[in-house]
Amino acid sequence: MQDLKISKKKPSFPITSKLSDYLSDYNRNVKIPIFYDDLLRFQGSIVVYDKDDNDTLWIRVYYNEFEREEIESALKKVYTIFHSDGNDNILPFLSVDAIDFCTFGNSKPFRIKIRNILNDNSTYFYVKTADASRIYGLELEHMLSPYNLNFLVHDNTLIEEHIVGIPGDEFIKNMLPNCSKSEKSQIAKEFVKFNERCMIRMLGDMRSYNYVIVPTHDFDKVVYKIRAIDFDQQSYEGKFNIYRPQFFKENYEMVQLVANSIQKLSIDQYKTEERSIMVKRLKSSHIRIGRLLSCIESDVISTKEYINQLKMTIFDYTHDVNFKKSKSMGEILKYSLEFIKRNYENVNLENLKRY
Repeated sequence: MQDLKISKKKPSFPITSKLSDYLSDYNRNVKIPIFYDDLLRFQGSIVVYDKDDNDTLWIRVYYNEFEREEIESALKKVYTIFHSDGNDNILPFLSVDAIDFCTFGNSKPFRIKIRNILNDNSTYFYVKTADASRIYGLELEHMLSPYNLNFLVHDNTLIEEHIVGIPGDEFIKNMLPNCSKSEKSQIAKEFVKFNERCMIRMLGDMRSYNYVIVPTHDFDKVVYKIRAIDFDQQSYEGKFNIYRPQFFKENYEMVQLVANSIQKLSIDQYKTEERSIMVKRLKSSHIRIGRLLSCIESDVISTKEYINQLKMTIFDYTHDVNFKKSKSMGEILKYSLEFIKRNYENVNLENLKRY
């Protein structure tokens, strides 16, 4: 277990014309009536506390009367574009219940709570600055994980859906101790798979507060899944272990859970399962992933120092000379995906030869 240090001041990388074209072709680049900078014009704020009176690091912001009406109208329009076809007919039935601003982390997002006044159902979405590395992270999650993601980009603004679940740090502290033995074993299995998936697709900084646990009731049991919720550290850091959740001290209880619940043979089996299903996702979306990787390869989303550090570490692990030759984070990511795909196909070929 290590106390890994993350770059506190990760820069925001601009969207290139090549990435913009990709986003347009896949309906991610959509015109919206409000920008991130518009929401920064708030006049005052109060601290948002949780049910136990702890500071959530979010503040609830307020605008002067004229701007509030304009901003709320634009946010309701964004909601209709994001979740529907942009039809204005439902606007009178929507209410902006809260606009919260996060003072912690790199992205400094706004969290918007929209409520349907007819049935009192509410939902959230986030408004962030459109950082290219974060967009790459969202797209890779959409294609290579079990979960689809909804987000929109327009100029310097990113609209991102809310991912429902129990924050990992809260779950570990308050709920994990009360789980049954079989539930703990299942959660351990999911953490092994989550760890493998993050490492292969180079998603960093998955400390316990950057993922959620999603419980689903299935007949006579509860099934737990783990979902990433922060994509700010996609292919940026140079330390390989930052892409492996198991090495963060915040995940110590999860690592201990794996050690106490699963044998080494089963851990290897779960890693193989996750790699196999990622290869299947790669094949089913190979055209789209190929275009995205082409964007990342030609983009600058990290420093030369980090690129050289990461590629040599992975080369020492794999002895694959392609990593050593890599000149960008995009190339390292491409060869990571090719490496697991090649190994998967070779294993299948060996299995066929036995018959």
